[in-house]
Amino acid sequence: MAETVLHPPRASRRLDWMPLLALPAIVFAAEDRLSPWAFMWGLAFAIYAGFKWLSWRRCRLEIEHPRWRSAAYLLAWPGMDAKSFLNPESRVDSPRGAAWMGAAFVTALGAALLWIGARAVPASRPLFRGWTGMLGFVLLAHFGVFKLLALLWQTLGVNAVPIMSAPLKSASLSEFWGKRWNLGFRQLAYDFVFTPVRKKLGVEAAGFLVFVASGLIHDFVISLPAHGGFGLPTFYFTLQGLGIAVERSVAGRRLGLGHGIGGWLFTALVAAGPVLCLFHPPFVLRVILPFMKAVHAL
Repeated sequence: MAETVLHPPRASRRLDWMPLLALPAIVFAAEDRLSPWAFMWGLAFAIYAGFKWLSWRRCRLEIEHPRWRSAAYLLAWPGMDAKSFLNPESRVDSPRGAAWMGAAFVTALGAALLWIGARAVPASRPLFRGWTGMLGFVLLAHFGVFKLLALLWQTLGVNAVPIMSAPLKSASLSEFWGKRWNLGFRQLAYDFVFTPVRKKLGVEAAGFLVFVASGLIHDFVISLPAHGGFGLPTFYFTLQGLGIAVERSVAGRRLGLGHGIGGWLFTALVAAGPVLCLFHPPFVLRVILPFMKAVHAL
């Protein structure tokens, strides 16, 4: 019989939130001794670890599960859907070989862009260099390594939902942000922003608040280390919320913005068009390029 985690008495909510408050504070205390890219990664990891702990603390009280699943969720899985990962009864079929090959190909492509493609861009075009490196890193990590890790856990019978789910197939902006792009962050937004305020504000207002909160978090991690571009990530995510409101409006439905080629084009326009506001030039020049040099991509 597998060793199980018994449901302990419900811990104080304040203690559950302590890592999310303490870890970023520690990073801020060390800011003067960190390079901008190290400060950025420190903040990102501190926020990630704090939310990871919080999501685990809440679900471990609800789901009886083998202890090794808790360790695996905290230390060896980047997703935030603790309920699916921890639940021994939530199983999935073993992935096919084509899925492994696809993930391996994307991993290699991302590595090639980061360590080879970026070098091929002239130094006189630093923004293009930085964007090439960022694209390579996203393919390498989010679409590559994280997908391989999901496939590994699925092979072991664990319901590890991939972080990315074919976002280019999105026929609507709602589908893109709600079902396909960075599902780990989406899970956090749903659990800790949308659900707590949905009854008070309503579904539409709560959904819009999710985008505002996402923008503030991205400003925190992107603009602060770059010492510039303040407010642009929040502006980007506010546009996404407004885009979904337009998509769901009477006029939007008449124009077919929630499905088909019209929905796909609208999604691409709203999500990709203003992306320079999200990863703005100060961030690319002061954080990304030095990071690429640190990992010998330049």
